[in-house]
Amino acid sequence: MTKPAPLTLYGRAWCHLCDEMRAALGPLATEFGVQVEVVDIDADPLLEARYNERVPVLVCEGVELCHYHLDEGRVRAALTARAVQAR
Repeated sequence: MTKPAPLTLYGRAWCHLCDEMRAALGPLATEFGVQVEVVDIDADPLLEARYNERVPVLVCEGVELCHYHLDEGRVRAALTARAVQAR
C-alpha cells in the first residue's frame, strides 16, 4: 500500500498560528503515516507574494485544504480518500 502524499504547510517562523496548526497536525500525520513538510514562505519571494498574510496554509497534492486554522474534517477526508486510492 502506498502512503498518502505528504502535506505541505506554508508558514512563517514567527507565526503563532503556524505553530498551532503544526501541533494540531501531529496526531493526524501519525494516524495516516504522512510527513508534514514545513515551508517558510519568507525564504522564497514567490511564496511570500502568494501566501503573505494567509499563513498558515495547508496543501495536499496541490489542493489547499485550509488556512489560518486546521480544518480537521477536510484534512481527514483528503487523507482518507488518498489512502483508498492507493489500495
